[in-house]
Amino acid sequence: MYRLNLPQYEIKINRQGGKPYILDMLRRKYVSLTPEEWVRQHFVNFLISHKGYPQALMANEVELRAGDKRLRCDSVLYNKAAQPIMIIEYKAPTVQITQSVFDQITAYNQLLHVDYLIVSNGLQHYCCRMDYANRAYAFLTDIPTYADL
Repeated sequence: MYRLNLPQYEIKINRQGGKPYILDMLRRKYVSLTPEEWVRQHFVNFLISHKGYPQALMANEVELRAGDKRLRCDSVLYNKAAQPIMIIEYKAPTVQITQSVFDQITAYNQLLHVDYLIVSNGLQHYCCRMDYANRAYAFLTDIPTYADL
């Protein structure tokens, strides 16, 4: 797989039917190892192990509904009152972070109305804090710790 701009961790991979699967610590099961999943698992580990995000307050593959349309957030962080406060969108390392990626996460946020949005391809990470009162957002220079949210 790809070398990422994220800390390494003890990765658990197995093979099923000749295909590689990686352990998703949030879903507590092995999932198909795609380049995007490689980024997700590294990023989730980074948030938990290095930024203090509680594993119990994070979820992967969160389904949203907008009328008949179904959307799926890659990861969502909740506060202790079980309200979503952050959406995280992952792309494969070969996918550039473009405006269309931000448009995608913004569509999810129309439904969840969170305080933070993060986009990562494992090499580049962008985090912004929403300012709903002023209808604006600010890009942060670093991913905040959970204590700073």
